[in-house]
Amino acid sequence: MTTPSPIAILGSAGSIGLQAEEVCRHMGIPIEAICSHSNIAVLEQQIRRSNVAFCAVYDTAAATALRKNVADCGVKIFAGGDGIHEMIGIISAPLVINSIVGSAGLLPTLAAIQAGRDIALANKESLVCAGDIVMAQARERGVRILPVDSEHSAVWQCLGSRDMTDMREVRRIILTASGGPFFGRKGEELHHLAAADALAHPTWSMGRKISVDSATLMNKGLEVIEAAHLFGVRGDMIDVVVHRQSIIHSMVEFADASVIAQLSTPDMRECIQYALTYPHRHPSLTAPLDFTKISTLTFDQPDTDTFPLLKLAFHALKQGGVIPAVLNGANEAAVDLFLEGKITFGEIAPLIHAAVEGYANIAQPTIDEILAAEKAGRARAMKN
Repeated sequence: MTTPSPIAILGSAGSIGLQAEEVCRHMGIPIEAICSHSNIAVLEQQIRRSNVAFCAVYDTAAATALRKNVADCGVKIFAGGDGIHEMIGIISAPLVINSIVGSAGLLPTLAAIQAGRDIALANKESLVCAGDIVMAQARERGVRILPVDSEHSAVWQCLGSRDMTDMREVRRIILTASGGPFFGRKGEELHHLAAADALAHPTWSMGRKISVDSATLMNKGLEVIEAAHLFGVRGDMIDVVVHRQSIIHSMVEFADASVIAQLSTPDMRECIQYALTYPHRHPSLTAPLDFTKISTLTFDQPDTDTFPLLKLAFHALKQGGVIPAVLNGANEAAVDLFLEGKITFGEIAPLIHAAVEGYANIAQPTIDEILAAEKAGRARAMKN
């Protein structure tokens, strides 16, 4: 049996990063490099646990502290955004898991592409903000973008052996949504809810930002934009249905009206492992489904009147250009304000709408223009 190739995990201290590390231990996959914004306590544990050779820390002061803490480990520590990109350029790992949260993951995605490394992508914002550029550069460099998000992994699996962007026989991609913790509530019931309420996700264990996005349905909107770029389809070929049980992770409807669905216990480790071992399948840490204990699978239309951000995401996808980046920046700012207790849940969507509305679009933007638009979206939300 051949020794598995090493991998790198960007965002290794977060929820997906920690689960990726667990999958690597399970599969015997070496972890060559890791990075985090500033969580050096977790990074030190990972360095010692997985014998990591390279580590990057975005926060330069935290990087200095980590160097002292792991001086006995022989690990090379990089600091700052430039340090992350330098690390990506020198490692030997042919595949990088990008699980950095938010738009901060975009430039590391591009750095990995330029280094010719395949990417197991758990950073949807890379495609939300700059999907055209990311996918074009990946094609030019012969780099594979392998989805880790459960919905996109499910679509990928439903497509079977065909090329991920060969949609000639596909009529529709159907993304499922849990509906979040506030499913079924209306108007005034939502307005004054606090962060603790939004973080209580019914089926998935996720980070704080993604949990809030799930509660507003923005997470599903971002996934719609991601799916359009990842699979090369128009927005009108993507539907969203609320599936509270989170057993069916997404479906593909083909031209002959046949629908194929991917089912599993809600566990991100299954999606991570599939991206790492594709095209092969191996026993995983995910518990198998017991169909005798699944009494009902339900499906509902998303309530876009109560949760309007899903509709706004479809609008941003149709507009294209820099508008999805503005949307993403405004959303990240609004979520931060909500988690800090500075706005209520009911104020999130109006802030984002106001930030996006009337923004002057750029049809074929450069990366610098995209980054500027994302920053402007954030500033507009903070100002409103």
